[in-house]
Amino acid sequence: MPILLHACCAPCSGPVLAQLMQEDDVIVFFSNANIFPESEYRRRRDELAAYCARLAVPFVEDAYDPEDWLTAVRGWENEPEKGARCAVCFQYRLARTARWARDHAIPRFTTTLTISPHKDSRLILALGAEVAAAENVSFLATDFKKKDGFSKSLFISRAENFYRQTYCGCRFSAIPG
Repeated sequence: MPILLHACCAPCSGPVLAQLMQEDDVIVFFSNANIFPESEYRRRRDELAAYCARLAVPFVEDAYDPEDWLTAVRGWENEPEKGARCAVCFQYRLARTARWARDHAIPRFTTTLTISPHKDSRLILALGAEVAAAENVSFLATDFKKKDGFSKSLFISRAENFYRQTYCGCRFSAIPG
């Protein structure tokens, strides 16, 4: 059965793809208008696209529209990491994923966002269910960090020599250097 996987980067995608590909026809959806600067966006996108190509997994890139994302989070710019801005950001990207799934007759979607120990999986899963209902698709509510998911992502990242970023990606998070 087809499933659309919202993916933020190759390191987070490795173990999620390995798990999903056992039973599903996975399509990876890169919808991350939050990533700044554009060079960082391209680096993450290109690495994930290359990984998908090696796995023979279809890769779809959503429009990169950081101005639209900035409009969505307007008023939350000064929120700390893990604050209200992050919830708005998650909802924004999950809604775009659910809409794309609906528009392309893919009945289900999920996200790699829950693999990170730095993100609130309960919040992400609730938002995923909410946007799925609004778009009339199903959401596979899985906390991918369970069963050593994050440890597996570290292992796959080392084996694949993935670039491991030091910040979530948005212009309001800690940008290196």
